[in-house]
Amino acid sequence: MKPDCSSAPFLQSIRSIPPLVLAMAILGVLTTSCARTGGDAVAADAVAAQAEQSQSAPASTSRALPDFTGLVKQYGGAVVNVTVVGRRTSASAGPETSPDDPLSEFFRRFGIPGPPETPDGPGAAPLRGLGSGFIVSPDGYVITNAHVVSEAAEVTVKLPDRREYPAKVVGADLRSDIALLKVDANNLPTVKLGKAEHLTPGEWVAAIGSPFGFENSVTVGVVSATARALGPQSSVVPFIQTDVAVNPGNSGGPLFNLRGEVIGVNSQIYSATGGYQGISFAIPIDVAMDVQRQLRETGRVTRGRIGVTIQDVNAQLAQSFRLDRPRGALISSVEPGGPAAQAGLKPGDVILSVNDETIETSTELPALVANIKPGTQAQMRIWRNGHEEKTQVKVAELEDDTAVPTSMSQGRERGQKNERLGIGVRPLTPQEREQLGTEGTLVVEQVQGPALAAGVQPGDVLIAIGNSPVRSVEDVRKATEKARGSVALLIERENARIYVPVRIG
Repeated sequence: MKPDCSSAPFLQSIRSIPPLVLAMAILGVLTTSCARTGGDAVAADAVAAQAEQSQSAPASTSRALPDFTGLVKQYGGAVVNVTVVGRRTSASAGPETSPDDPLSEFFRRFGIPGPPETPDGPGAAPLRGLGSGFIVSPDGYVITNAHVVSEAAEVTVKLPDRREYPAKVVGADLRSDIALLKVDANNLPTVKLGKAEHLTPGEWVAAIGSPFGFENSVTVGVVSATARALGPQSSVVPFIQTDVAVNPGNSGGPLFNLRGEVIGVNSQIYSATGGYQGISFAIPIDVAMDVQRQLRETGRVTRGRIGVTIQDVNAQLAQSFRLDRPRGALISSVEPGGPAAQAGLKPGDVILSVNDETIETSTELPALVANIKPGTQAQMRIWRNGHEEKTQVKVAELEDDTAVPTSMSQGRERGQKNERLGIGVRPLTPQEREQLGTEGTLVVEQVQGPALAAGVQPGDVLIAIGNSPVRSVEDVRKATEKARGSVALLIERENARIYVPVRIG
């Protein structure tokens, strides 16, 4: 209740107070009032400041977005364009030449007519392609993709400052899709190397390359996932998945993190059109550097294998095998006489760890085993019959059937091509036959001319020619030596067998 300042008792009480005391009392009231007013003002200022900060939040957020200009300025000079000239492998350089040919994709997407058809032979126009790469040492070593240079007769490396050098292919490894080039130069700019193992989904990354021939293009995005497996041939590579725009011509270029470190080599896209659709894949730099080291030192890449076919463990399988949760790599088959068989592993075992490295998903196992030196004992924890056991497996060497010789101009399948059919074949390894579940022994690796026109594809397993089974390159030669007109190739593709008629004249 507020005091009634007009009441007589109140006035009398004031008169009875000594003047000094009254003055002090009045001063105290004023001070309290000012303090309260000041506090209210401070609170109001704080609210206003908070509101202002809230209103300015979008601007603050935009300022927090990553800036890649410094990265490009400092390390962009070490990113190169790789131009390839090779012998024509089909009747046309149009879109049907090869899905990996960036120029063919360029012609198709932009409606530009491809080069005129030219018959194969000495007078055929050379096949040209392009990709990207990056310099890893000042004395001229360059990393790119193996598929960029696998058919190359000539390779040229062009720097952003327009210097150009002829490049020698030191070696290439198709399993990892990594190739090492060497140019005769010194004091070249180099990239800074990082560690892919520290990558986290959601982290910002940038790619520099030559999509569709547009040199030194920069694209950015985030890491979508890590340790992706993209099939049996690439199972030794735990790919980095990103949403960075990568197109034909970006192949072999670097993937940078925000610290300016190369953490991957752009290699593949997942697309129904041949162009970027939001998913791209890069080889971890750790894998790439290990491959280039081996290529530089020995000219080949050595990997381990244990001889098993595996699959992932889902919730139902975990319950069936009495696992506490889905984890590990379930063995579905064991190669007879292989390392795993000799160690006593069998179908139904679940591999939980290798050398104290925990296996959460089956995709982690192939890359882990591949990095083990052949001849060494791998310590494993497995799940069998409802409980955990320990075992050892002596790792064998994975056959290097996909290595590309140093001399690219000689052609990787010289002596194994059948020019009349237009195919290049090689024997399947026992592991590949087991993985494919096929009785065939030959796989098609190169297709041109008549076979290309007939629809034969790389990766097809060749079973027979006409009624004659073929189990060797010599069988293929004999079956087609005297053939005229058309021959029927029995091929196996995606667990189905079909005959493909090929006109050979």
